[in-house]
Amino acid sequence: MAVTPGTENLTMNIETKAKFLREEYVPLLSSLNQDAERRWGKMNVQQMIEHMADSVRIANGRDPHDLVTPEEHVQKMQAFLMSEKPFKENTPNKLLRDEPPPPRHNNIQASLQELQDEINHFFEVFQDNPSKTQMNPFFGALNFDMWVQLLHKHAWHHLRQFGVEEQLSVT
Repeated sequence: MAVTPGTENLTMNIETKAKFLREEYVPLLSSLNQDAERRWGKMNVQQMIEHMADSVRIANGRDPHDLVTPEEHVQKMQAFLMSEKPFKENTPNKLLRDEPPPPRHNNIQASLQELQDEINHFFEVFQDNPSKTQMNPFFGALNFDMWVQLLHKHAWHHLRQFGVEEQLSVT
């Protein structure tokens, strides 16, 4: 991957985050107790895993969405996205119902497998064209680096929701 001068740290950061998503995220989720207490929100562990699979499905293009954010706010949203500021607890999501849907799968292992499959497909989609963009309904058209940043930020939002402390030093 070519590195734009002055973005070496961002690129290394994105590569580290991509490795986390591809190799470490699902194993970390599998270590969660299925009955882990949430610190906020309404989803249980399995619902959260399936919610993350839905998010990755948007990123990999299997579930395309239109932009819901007004165009004039997209630049500000993308600036937040590319920062290291975490999502706030109980961040509203206009695409979600007030109550989470029941799990799609009969067990958490099947939900984890679905998530890993969606993550694998995400990396396949962008493998030969990292500058390709895919629409995010809140943040606009995102390229590979931006999607990795968003998925990583979203992953840690939900890991913190269930009490998993950040174990990786990502700067």
